Amino acid sequence: MNILLDTHAIWWFLNGNEKLPKTAKEAIVNMDNTIFISMATIWEVAIKMSIGKLEFDGGIDGFIKAIVDNDFMLLEIDVEHIKATVDLPLIHRDPFDRMIIAQAMVEDVPVMTTDENVLKYDITVIW
Repeated sequence: MNILLDTHAIWWFLNGNEKLPKTAKEAIVNMDNTIFISMATIWEVAIKMSIGKLEFDGGIDGFIKAIVDNDFMLLEIDVEHIKATVDLPLIHRDPFDRMIIAQAMVEDVPVMTTDENVLKYDITVIW
């Protein structure tokens, strides 16, 4: 199964946060699943690091290395993803989450998230 992780899901996984349920962690480490991390997530984390809201061992380079070391796939942002954001209802106003939602729609991949606003869109959500 392909799974697109929301920013908090990858953050909790890489930091060993107990907020990440056991079933979610099992899905992430299951070698039969392909885990995608949006470039929007990388961008969001970089911004939050730059303003002091997040810290990761090794900074943004360490965060990206951890993603690569776990064999997760980086999901680039392309024109179709950007165009899909235009028609999204304004349920969620966070631009990073809106991009992840658009990518999930275009790529037809479920999103792993607990974000209640993401749940309101016509996409498959798992947790």
